[in-house]
Amino acid sequence: MALLNFRRPAAPASDLPAATPEVVALMQGFSMEVMPRTAEKIADFRALLPQGTRVYIAHIDGTPIADMVATAARLRAEGMEPMPHFPARIIADKRELADWVARYQGEADVREALMLGGGVSTPKGAYDNSMQLLETGLFDDFRRLHVAGHPEGNRDIDASGGQDALMAALSAKEEFARAHGIEMAIVTQFAFEAAPIIDWTRSLRREGVDLPVHLGIAGPAKLQTLIKFAIACGVGPSLRVLQKRARDVSKLLLPFEPTDLVRDLANHKVAHPDFAVERLHFFPLGGIKSNAEWTRAHGGASACPAIEQPEHT
Repeated sequence: MALLNFRRPAAPASDLPAATPEVVALMQGFSMEVMPRTAEKIADFRALLPQGTRVYIAHIDGTPIADMVATAARLRAEGMEPMPHFPARIIADKRELADWVARYQGEADVREALMLGGGVSTPKGAYDNSMQLLETGLFDDFRRLHVAGHPEGNRDIDASGGQDALMAALSAKEEFARAHGIEMAIVTQFAFEAAPIIDWTRSLRREGVDLPVHLGIAGPAKLQTLIKFAIACGVGPSLRVLQKRARDVSKLLLPFEPTDLVRDLANHKVAHPDFAVERLHFFPLGGIKSNAEWTRAHGGASACPAIEQPEHT
């Protein structure tokens, strides 16, 4: 980690760059991811995010369920839509899973969840993948369920980095959602280049997967931080965008922002209205506040924090 903080101070609202209509349209309904420990640093999410923003709560192995539920309840109280992670491989058995579901629903009115395999290589209990969680029946009354997508592959699932197993899993989950009348979308790992993302969404449709995509975007962060997370998360060919920037000494110490990527995706969606990406999902790797400043700057009126929206003035 660098010893000095080169992050630029937040610009006052009057000095923010004009948001383009294409980007504003793609930014509608964006979501953001937090962990209990990062959420604790935010005094009030209403000062950063629009009313009703979907906020995913990452469940890292070792995080007490009490902390997860408390974070969900707090987000609900502050007018956000909490969507906790359910990582299959860290759940002991159906009894524990049922307890989690009951606590989330009873204490935080959770109606949505992200189902995923989880970041541990060896399952701690009965479950190895998210389809097994769906098949328990414990999520049948949820309003919306999201599942994981990997535009550049996932070597934990397919060591070759290929997409065949991933596509088959997504097809099965889409069938489940259709059969149970549950709204479902794919939320993806982040990438740094538009072309691999566009190619992957086309392959989804070729394989008959029609689920909408909520695309993972890495929020503003120091370049060193992004490279560290990208390598840890298995980001593929688009990592070259960061590597190229790292070779430019004039840019090495400046924060990296997703502006170019989001603009390229937004322009593509205008030219191709059937583009599978429906929403953007932000991973605030450089901090929740700096990510919220970026979304405020580029998302137009709908990205205004809740306390700035008319009903709060």
